[in-house]
Amino acid sequence: MATIAILGANGRVSNAAARAFHAAGYRVIAVSRSGRAERLPADVTRRAADALDRGSLIRATEGADILFNGLNAPYTAWSKCAVPMGENVMAAARHHDAVHLFPGNVYNYGHAIPSTVCDGTGFEGSTRKGAIRIRLERLFEDHAARHGVRTVIVRAGDFYGGTQTGAWFDLVIASKLAKRTFTYPGPMGCPHSWAYLPDLAATFVALAGHLDELSDFESFLFPGHTMTGDEMKAHCEAAVGHGLRNAGIPWPLLRAAGLVMPMWREICEVAYLWTVPHRLDGEKLQMLMGTIPRTDPQVAVAHALADLGIGVPAVTPPALPKPA
Repeated sequence: MATIAILGANGRVSNAAARAFHAAGYRVIAVSRSGRAERLPADVTRRAADALDRGSLIRATEGADILFNGLNAPYTAWSKCAVPMGENVMAAARHHDAVHLFPGNVYNYGHAIPSTVCDGTGFEGSTRKGAIRIRLERLFEDHAARHGVRTVIVRAGDFYGGTQTGAWFDLVIASKLAKRTFTYPGPMGCPHSWAYLPDLAATFVALAGHLDELSDFESFLFPGHTMTGDEMKAHCEAAVGHGLRNAGIPWPLLRAAGLVMPMWREICEVAYLWTVPHRLDGEKLQMLMGTIPRTDPQVAVAHALADLGIGVPAVTPPALPKPA
């Protein structure tokens, strides 16, 4: 039985990955700062580690064949923490000769993000967070080339699904549905890339069964769901069973607030992703896997809202794949 250490196990991506790998028959080590892991089966091993403490992280990942790196500092701490945490993860992966799995995002493309992102689309560090992500992934690529530390990146759009909070879906879109209001951050007709977390987690599980076919550094695009605001609203209305009125976000006011509130400044830096249409192609991933896990978007939105205590889902998502 293969063993995977899930870093940042209480985060939304890592928590979904921990449940998916456990369901697929892996031995799971859930690593968090506190040593606690929420909403995971009792037989998942819990360990504590500070990702900024290299020795602590190496000890907590002892016995792992795979490291799932869901570590993510708050936006305001990215410049200080993101790369040092990445260096420590690389040290742990090298120490244990473990494969490193990493959920990437679209910040790497900056303001030049095209309407269709393909596997060969180049990066452009025109934002602070994009530049940090590019530097982080170059660190991974360098360790693959110089030390043989294998990394597999799956790049996805905005996350939704699960009971953890802190994403655009729960903080904005779903925040006022109880008041029959649908809040959307950009033009309603602009296509936006989304990643339903159970599908993304299932993709990582499936990729783990193809590791022998991959080079030391691989990057894939996860197509997920591309939806306009109108489409997302229609799915939300179907899930809650009634119509919703539209509301937007006062970006000029938030930018002004960002002059004195660092978190608002960081949030406003990625506001362009709601006004620039984009989708992820996923051709390379499909060529490798044949079929990419994809829940029907109406079912996915209904379940994502039900996870937040809103509405009742009508259909059960498909079962997660077993390891190859």
